[in-house]
Amino acid sequence: MQTFTPDDLEEDILADLMEEINELYESSEQTLIELELRPEDNELQRALFRSIHTIKGDLGLVNFSPMIPLLQHVEDLLDYLRKGQVAYTSTMSDLVLLTMDRVKAFVESVMSNGKAEYDDNLHGQLVLAISRVSPDNSAEHEKRLTEAVLLLNPALDVVVDDDDPESVQIKPPKISATGIPKDISSEKKQDILFFRDLMQTIERRSDYWQGRGDRIAKLAMYINDVAEKPIDEDQLAVASYVHDFGMAFMPLKLLHKGEELTEIEFNLMRSHVYKSARLLEHLDQWDVARKIVMQHHERTDGTGYPLGIKEDDICEGAKLLAIVDTYDAMTHPRAHNQDNVLSKKDAVLRINKIAKGQFSMKWVRTFNKAMTVLLTKGP
Repeated sequence: MQTFTPDDLEEDILADLMEEINELYESSEQTLIELELRPEDNELQRALFRSIHTIKGDLGLVNFSPMIPLLQHVEDLLDYLRKGQVAYTSTMSDLVLLTMDRVKAFVESVMSNGKAEYDDNLHGQLVLAISRVSPDNSAEHEKRLTEAVLLLNPALDVVVDDDDPESVQIKPPKISATGIPKDISSEKKQDILFFRDLMQTIERRSDYWQGRGDRIAKLAMYINDVAEKPIDEDQLAVASYVHDFGMAFMPLKLLHKGEELTEIEFNLMRSHVYKSARLLEHLDQWDVARKIVMQHHERTDGTGYPLGIKEDDICEGAKLLAIVDTYDAMTHPRAHNQDNVLSKKDAVLRINKIAKGQFSMKWVRTFNKAMTVLLTKGP
């Protein structure tokens, strides 16, 4: 590992740099989502090129030299893309986002510690792998891009083609038939099956709820799998099935009210998180699930409910469930949005538009990655 120590820079310059990188990162995520759906859209391709070009230029102005060669080669690749000389693929999206992750971590380290460590040998390998993607070897593009992505994140699952041992492809997780984890104890499985059965009974309380429990549990488990399972699977499964139990004990006229709720009605609806969480309060083995249920309507800016806590105090499971719960509400009819149900693609774009202050951006990025696979390749 090498250590980079920059020239003396004023704190406000570094803060401005980090702010612009974050903004460009978020806009690039949005662009990449849309590119998955419209891979030949030249305006989107050019926007992605401009983002990387701007970040490279900003780092050049402050002499953050270790990152420049890597960004230059990603920029060259995107230059081929915008000129129609190479085709866009999902692996290219992974490469761009992982590169930007590395750049962000580098700048954040300089801001926090006054220096940053980096692996010059790894950067050399990355530059070599990316440089091998050229307009005249299109048959090798996916293999070369995958090699670069695996250098950035060796933990990704890969598939080796038996007919071509040198060929590797990133293997996305599969979405399950239900939200019940496979590798758990018999006792826990019985508990989850019990909660799932209860949810299916509760779903009959409203015409708008049919299938909601399984949909949310399956998608939450899938996104957690894409993120390499940082959240305990069995706790997430229970929370996914239990989090809206309390809604079943609201008056039907309130559940099916189409117009805006009064303040009293809204406060009554908000109480469902307490009602749902209380079902688990005497089941110590599901304490984490109970916490997820209690916090799944909190917002990262502190304006959520019931406690108004901010991002650092919200558990990871609740951050993920908040996104999945909102996505499912957008893509399925409710009393208040029967005429405004969004397509899956439009819901993903909407989630990204409203994310700031409401959702964890880390989990939004993972949601985007997971939905890209589901929308373009199927489960």
